[in-house]
Amino acid sequence: QVQLVESGGGLVQAGGSLRLSCAVSGRAFSSYAMGWYRQTPGKEREIVAAIDWSGASTYYADSVNGRFTISRDNAKNTVYLQMNSLTPEDTAAYYCNLGLSVLSIRRGNSIGTWGQGTLVTVSS
Repeated sequence: QVQLVESGGGLVQAGGSLRLSCAVSGRAFSSYAMGWYRQTPGKEREIVAAIDWSGASTYYADSVNGRFTISRDNAKNTVYLQMNSLTPEDTAAYYCNLGLSVLSIRRGNSIGTWGQGTLVTVSS
């Protein structure tokens, strides 16, 4: 059973940066695409970014394109989300999950059980 542990969230001022990490265990990490998602109270979870198994293909939601960068280290079973130029609209709980492909993730298909997430709060 896959286990997902997100970390790196916190409180940051607008314009600041954070780097989120997601450690994955229990599956052949390097065989799967990975996605970062976020959710705010009362809203559905939305995809933020995705990366294929090799790191060669990525996807970003329009709202974060140019500010966020997704990357992965298959040797460490970890996926990262570098978030720059943060705005209060980025405030949310951030989650990661596995998928069969970047396209599959974009279509809303994820594989693992959701972790606890990590909370990002951006103050104005």
